[in-house]
Amino acid sequence: QVQLVESGGGLVQAGGSLRLSCAASGRTFSRYNMGWFRQAPGKEREFVAAISWSGRLTDYADSVKGRFTISRDNAKTTVYLQMNSLKPEDAAVYFCAATSSIWVSPLRDPNDFGSWGQGTQVTVSS
Repeated sequence: QVQLVESGGGLVQAGGSLRLSCAASGRTFSRYNMGWFRQAPGKEREFVAAISWSGRLTDYADSVKGRFTISRDNAKTTVYLQMNSLKPEDAAVYFCAATSSIWVSPLRDPNDFGSWGQGTQVTVSS
C-alpha cells in the first residue's frame, strides 16, 4: 500500500557522515511504522532502526546506537537515517521498509514489514 524509494547513499571515509532518505507515496503513509535495514555482501538482512508513525517511538540496533538517528517528516512523506561516525562495518545496501501493523517493541523482524524500497548503497572506506 506504500511505495518506497531510498536515496542518499554513497562513498564516505570512516568517521564521516551520510543522510539517507526514503521517499514514500501513499495516502496512509503517516500511519505506517518505518524501519531501516541493511545487507552486506554474503550476509543476511540486518535491522538498523525503526520509528513509529507518530515519530514518538524509536528503536536502534546496538551496533548503531549513539551514531545513527532515524526521523520522519510526515508532511513530506519521508523518513531519514542520519549516519555519523561511520565505520567500515556499516558498509551495506540500506533498505527502507514500512509496516501498517501497530507499534510493538522491539520492531526488528523484517518479516513484520510488508513494503520495501530497492535499497541505496553505502560504502565506507578506511
